[in-house]
Amino acid sequence: MKIHEYQAKELFAAYDIPVKKQILCYTADEAVDAYSRLNVPLVVLKAQVLTGGRGKAGGIKLADSPEKVKANAEAILGIKIKDIPVDRILVTEAADIKKEYYMSIVVDRNTKSALLMLSSDGGVDIEEVAHSTPERIYKFQIDPLLGTPDFFTRKVAFSLFTDIKLINQLSHIIKSLYKLMLETDASLAEINPLVLTPDDTLVAVDAKMTFDDNALYRHPQIATLFEPTEEEKKEKEAKAKGFSYVHLGGEIGCMVNGAGLAMATMDLIKRYRGKPANFLDIGGSSNSEKVVHAMKLLLQDSDVKVVLINIFGGITRCDDVANGLLKAFEQIDTDIPVVVRLTGTNEELGRALLKDSKLYVANTMSEATRMAVNLALKTY
Repeated sequence: MKIHEYQAKELFAAYDIPVKKQILCYTADEAVDAYSRLNVPLVVLKAQVLTGGRGKAGGIKLADSPEKVKANAEAILGIKIKDIPVDRILVTEAADIKKEYYMSIVVDRNTKSALLMLSSDGGVDIEEVAHSTPERIYKFQIDPLLGTPDFFTRKVAFSLFTDIKLINQLSHIIKSLYKLMLETDASLAEINPLVLTPDDTLVAVDAKMTFDDNALYRHPQIATLFEPTEEEKKEKEAKAKGFSYVHLGGEIGCMVNGAGLAMATMDLIKRYRGKPANFLDIGGSSNSEKVVHAMKLLLQDSDVKVVLINIFGGITRCDDVANGLLKAFEQIDTDIPVVVRLTGTNEELGRALLKDSKLYVANTMSEATRMAVNLALKTY
């Protein structure tokens, strides 16, 4: 689960991580009032959307007068950043920047620990730094049994600074950020940029946090911050119907029974140069009602050009699955090609039932995948 910058900064402040004063606004008039209340000469107006790239999209602007605040607020409110409309802005005291740094703590599943990352190249181009000069990003594993003792945080801080004042400040921020991450079950806590001001003070001028969905039941206050995207709404809808669904953005919609088979199906699609649109595990049974719900879910995705149904009949017989598919497609009107692969108990009978239907029937998983990819490319 993602939260907005202003929400993450509120959590930062609660854990004694230095941030600037801020006020959330929904209108240009509210922004002008916020400028007056902050009583500072220069403010930053920042679009609040659950995506990156705000600065390059015109979602971050400076203002030093009520007139400029109003004009900039009107310019930001209502624009779209990566197709997400901006309905609120954060008005915050501007920081006098001497130098920008990057800092984050993320769950590292390979080492089963948290990974602390630091860089002296913070700011909007940190992704390019990671791609072009990854050696400029310092990485430190946090031992889950030791946590962040003084000797560790001070050693880490020396990778960026030599001044003992800054060493102590960064050490405190590392400790606080790790404590926040642990106590809220966050999967990511990021400060970009972490700013050094001319008076040698470190301030978090931006904040990003994501949380483990499976742990939200332990944090009801954080759970109330959830603002699902359209794709997350689909995932929630699928879960309510007994499916496991994740949107991936490709053109081949996948409907599979079993998580392992679903992952293997996606791997094979990629192998044949296709792009899976989703992960969709419909579970053990494949009755007609379930297929209808799954197909409607897949067809909501405008990028889907082909649907690949890959069913293994174990306890569930393939002829029952085939009859379920035929009943389902009596209720579904679509011009999108549908490829079906059935294997397992009574597979020959199941394929025979589908032979005269409008469905494309394949004998093997490889054949079905190639067929789906070719149909997506319109070469079949």
